[in-house]
Amino acid sequence: MKTTCITILFWPLSRLLLSDDSQSSRTEVKYNFTEMNYSLIPVDINKNITILDLSYNQISLNVTDIRVLQTYFLLTELYLIENNIIMLYNNSFGNLSNLEILNMCTNSIHIIQQDAFIGLNKLKQLHLCQNKIFQLNPDIFVPLKNLILLNLQGNLISYFDVPRMFHLESIILYGNPWNCSCSLLNLQKWLNTSNVTLENENITTCAYPDILKCYSITTVPYNAECYSKFSPPINEDLYNHSQSINNSTFNSSLNNLKNSEHKLLGKSWAFLLGVVVTVLMTSFLIFIAIKCPIWYNFLLSYNHHRLEEHEAETYEDGFTGNSSSLSQASHTNSEETTVIFEQLHSFVIDDDGFIEDKYIDTHELREEN
Repeated sequence: MKTTCITILFWPLSRLLLSDDSQSSRTEVKYNFTEMNYSLIPVDINKNITILDLSYNQISLNVTDIRVLQTYFLLTELYLIENNIIMLYNNSFGNLSNLEILNMCTNSIHIIQQDAFIGLNKLKQLHLCQNKIFQLNPDIFVPLKNLILLNLQGNLISYFDVPRMFHLESIILYGNPWNCSCSLLNLQKWLNTSNVTLENENITTCAYPDILKCYSITTVPYNAECYSKFSPPINEDLYNHSQSINNSTFNSSLNNLKNSEHKLLGKSWAFLLGVVVTVLMTSFLIFIAIKCPIWYNFLLSYNHHRLEEHEAETYEDGFTGNSSSLSQASHTNSEETTVIFEQLHSFVIDDDGFIEDKYIDTHELREEN
């Protein structure tokens, strides 16, 4: 009796669930517009569409296409294989919250903006194969919480930084020019330690350097120097542990860092001050030497000295020619020689053309007369 009652009570609920499942399976709407030479995403499509295939057209996924694409919010699968897509703009698929498969292989994509995949919370498969992607910012994959398959085959990627909290089940990386230097060490560790499966591992080989071309990117031997430069990839446990660091330890480390910075700063200021002072003094001396040459010209040209006794005799002989006066001058002392020299230089030209010496004693002239 109890079993019958329970069955009667849950019968309507079970019928409702079954009807929902059958209805969801019946409402799957698929449109195939391949090889229609479309340059824009068509507008007149049923809004209840769930699978849209626009492969082998001329669609560039510009602003107009993005605006139209937002109206198909029930899409679960979108195929844009072999079109003219060059760039993925921010919020290109923002309203496609039900999308699970996105395939854009065989385009010319070389730029993916950081927020290009925002809104794709249910996306499980992302195919970007056969494009011209040179570098990938790991932050573009952050919104893809449920991504399990990533296809990057046949691009121009030489290294790949594994995004934090990346929980893939399968990844395709062959056909890229992988540079197996130390920068690829983190990718190798992630491939070897996580649960991800590297598809076609045997042909996912190094392109550089030449001595490693025969190695798969998962088996490249790295030396101790590479291990010292690169820390292991951050996993979830390590990330959670880093969040619980003691505040006191952090503060003490910060204080030590500040003290070391202050010491370095003080030494640098002292050195800088010495350089500035030296430059200023040198510039000042050069300026004085160039702009004020009078003082050293005066020092270089100054060669005056007191007349010697024989110089006075020679000079006096040039003016007088009196041999008696020269003999008398030779017996005079140095002071009398100086007086005679000064008297010889005090000449006055008279009106009659004769030179008159004012210092000749008139009394001596009378005696001679």
